[in-house]
Amino acid sequence: MKRILTGDRPTSDSFHLGNYVGSLKNRVKLQDEYETFILVADLHALTTHFEKTADLEKNIRGLMLGYLSVGLDPRKVTFCLQSQITGTTELAYILSTLTQRAVLERQPALKEKLDQGAQDTLALYYYPVLMAADILIPRAHLVPVGKDQKAHVEFARDIAMKFNNLYGEVFPIPEPLIGEVPTLPGTDGQAKMGKSLNNAIFLTDSPQEVEKKVMGMYTDPKRIHQTDPGTVEGNPVFIYLDAFGSESDKLQTTNYKLLYSKGQVGDIEVKKYLAKVLNNFLYSIRKKRAEYEKQPDLVDKILKEGTEKARQEAQSTLQEVKKAMKLDYFE
Repeated sequence: MKRILTGDRPTSDSFHLGNYVGSLKNRVKLQDEYETFILVADLHALTTHFEKTADLEKNIRGLMLGYLSVGLDPRKVTFCLQSQITGTTELAYILSTLTQRAVLERQPALKEKLDQGAQDTLALYYYPVLMAADILIPRAHLVPVGKDQKAHVEFARDIAMKFNNLYGEVFPIPEPLIGEVPTLPGTDGQAKMGKSLNNAIFLTDSPQEVEKKVMGMYTDPKRIHQTDPGTVEGNPVFIYLDAFGSESDKLQTTNYKLLYSKGQVGDIEVKKYLAKVLNNFLYSIRKKRAEYEKQPDLVDKILKEGTEKARQEAQSTLQEVKKAMKLDYFE
């Protein structure tokens, strides 16, 4: 069975609906098709949040609760903590010896991070090398990413091929797995939902919080009166209804689209319906999260056992790397 490596930085303790549509939903599907490793990338979090290490424990547990609540199954998925996988940083150093500085300076994400206010640290430049080590140390074949992360997987491919050509076939050549990942707009109508943008609905929001956020959502700015024909295409309310409505909701959603376009239904009525749809969708997620919140020792056990499995895989890979490079003097 082919192996997948994916993961998240614990810079927050909760996922939002955009995260679900963009990655979590697909991971739940992929866990039945591939051997899946999900990395809680706490070292990567330090590249932009090195002054916030006091939040790491809370955020790590929050991500784990999020994974488990959406249906990722610890019997199928290996959850692992990056900083505890002995060998990853050692492999990253080895890969860095094969990496030209100019390559790192040209990485597309670097300028974006600096433009967003990230500090110009060595770790920020080094990010692709460490990510390549994350991918290669469990010998992942596939890496599910959005288009904005494709360049990092291509770097991992290039460095794996360079290593194999120099020292022998140690690494499978990882492929980016880019699905049809829609971008969920924020509640304010911005192109992307994000925690820092204050336009997100979280999987941990209460029914009341969801309703409040939905009632304040951006819709059609040209629509002044309820009787004015409204725009459906690109309207966040209808994008959310299409994304999160159940099969039984489809007929009502279609009806609301028709009425809205004719000016025969108001924003308030459609938003109240959306709040109901979202709370129905979130009901099972909230319920499962609450069950795991009562079992913190179990959540820690799942992460600890997965990390131990990942650590063993890492040590096996590192042993092969050192053997190929003639660095196994005492073995």
